[in-house]
Amino acid sequence: MQVRFDPMIRQTSVKGAVPSGLCFSFSLPEEWHSTAQGLKAAHSDVEIGIGLRSAGELRDMPQPDLASRDAAFLQKDYEALLGRPAQSVSLSSHGKAARWSATWIDANLPSASQSMTVETLIVPLSGEWVLELSLSGVESQVAHDALAQRLLTRLQVQGRAACQG
Repeated sequence: MQVRFDPMIRQTSVKGAVPSGLCFSFSLPEEWHSTAQGLKAAHSDVEIGIGLRSAGELRDMPQPDLASRDAAFLQKDYEALLGRPAQSVSLSSHGKAARWSATWIDANLPSASQSMTVETLIVPLSGEWVLELSLSGVESQVAHDALAQRLLTRLQVQGRAACQG
């Protein structure tokens, strides 16, 4: 993944290659840095986890489309990790993308609300790959939703040549 900050326009451009010969790109306001899991804002605690998942990993899921299969896979993964089903799950469509969210409530969780919500934007890049974008550290739901909307609005999927250089 290439991450490039332009101080003149105070914007970071992100480009990533997909094994199928595609690439994705988007821009973010302000300065962001690459991390092992994705991106971290330079001047806040906001992080964006970026993951690619192949349709092959999802072939055993019975859901009708790639985004729904990925959401079911994520849910199964988190439920295995946490040792129990989520109390609340939602999957909503946002144009070509889907927004999966799951909440667990437990008196042993460290947050004041004793709950934990995980949310991922799922973007089918092709019939073979999905892009998973997970936002964390955003101070409010309004700011979270605005950043998610910006990501989905600015996201472009093109042939790999478009992401060179």
